[in-house]
Amino acid sequence: MKINAKDYVNSILPSWVKNKKIIITGGTTGIGRATALLLAAMGNDILICGHHQNQLDDTLRDFNQLECTGKMEGIVVDLATEEGIHMLFRTFDEQYDRLDILINNAAIAFQSVKDGSYSDQDYLLRTNVLAYLACTQAALLRMEPRGTGHILNVGSMSADVREAQSSVYVCSKGGIQAFTESLRKEANPKGIQVSLVEPGSVGTDMQPFSPEEQQEKIDHLEMLYAEDIARTIAYILSQPLRTSIVHTQVKPLRQII
Repeated sequence: MKINAKDYVNSILPSWVKNKKIIITGGTTGIGRATALLLAAMGNDILICGHHQNQLDDTLRDFNQLECTGKMEGIVVDLATEEGIHMLFRTFDEQYDRLDILINNAAIAFQSVKDGSYSDQDYLLRTNVLAYLACTQAALLRMEPRGTGHILNVGSMSADVREAQSSVYVCSKGGIQAFTESLRKEANPKGIQVSLVEPGSVGTDMQPFSPEEQQEKIDHLEMLYAEDIARTIAYILSQPLRTSIVHTQVKPLRQII
């Protein structure tokens, strides 16, 4: 019996994620921004949040130029605060009747434990760890009654590499790795997918390199574009319900770790 090649391909390749209602934290810069634009272009409705109005305006301007079938809205909030978490989900609930996907991505960089003050380190942990927990809690309250949903946490390969002079950031990303692994065991039996994406070196404003230096590293295959991680996230979210992509690491070909 002959099989049509197109039917064969369609039976194996994912039917790309579309018509979903999605929250992306840290969606105005870097990986979050690239992911938001890609998912909106694929026909999804996105609510993004960020720290600065000018970055939000810039992202929405680029979205409007894409002429997407999906929608994108955004707000400026501080996810290191309880008020910011409530504002994010209140804004989402005012627009949509369900939450299909939460992408926890908002994070800030930090170096050695010897750097900064107690309040600086406190703020990093509230942004990089506690905000993930609080957003996940809010998402589960909306997903569990429907018995479906997907929570995707963006971590970092720093959780495993544990490079020197980055101990505070490593601490936060190690926490996200452990949290995601435990969360998956709680959420999967309730029909909710949980995934962790850990990028290597990516050209974003978190890097201590100039745009020119970043481009040079990208050209030498030592750094990724943010869009490379966005592509990975879209692939993970596009899998059938029976398939759970648990933990994915993506690094530049020539990054030595």
